[in-house]
Amino acid sequence: MKALDIIHGETLKKKVPDMKPGMTVRVYQRIKEGEKERTQMFEGIVLAVGSGTGVHKTFTVRKVVDGVGVEKVYPIYGSTIEKIVLKKEATVRRAKLYYLRTAVGKAGRLKETMIREEASAPDEVVAAVEAPVVEEVAAEEAKAE
Repeated sequence: MKALDIIHGETLKKKVPDMKPGMTVRVYQRIKEGEKERTQMFEGIVLAVGSGTGVHKTFTVRKVVDGVGVEKVYPIYGSTIEKIVLKKEATVRRAKLYYLRTAVGKAGRLKETMIREEASAPDEVVAAVEAPVVEEVAAEEAKAE
């Protein structure tokens, strides 16, 4: 086994969501400015998932800020990427959505099929609501006996 294969194998252990063109994703990336380090978020539509394999695979994300289109190409297994959160999913019939660069208005919209919420938030809300109710029920049962 080559040394390069060993390094690539360790990098590929990172868990990455299955992304497809048309998905709206939120990418959290670590940015180093001088001695400080911070996390920067970029949310947009996946235009393309690169044709590379393994460590070399990339994906392109696009969003419009103040009427100007901004695209970023990220390596899927990049060391600076903290996490990728899938927000929405849309029905698309192409592998590359480069036509969205020139589409304006209604033509630039995609038909959503499913909306995804962040995994941690709904569970915490449900647990916070259920806890007092369970305690009240237990107290009432204790009084009844």
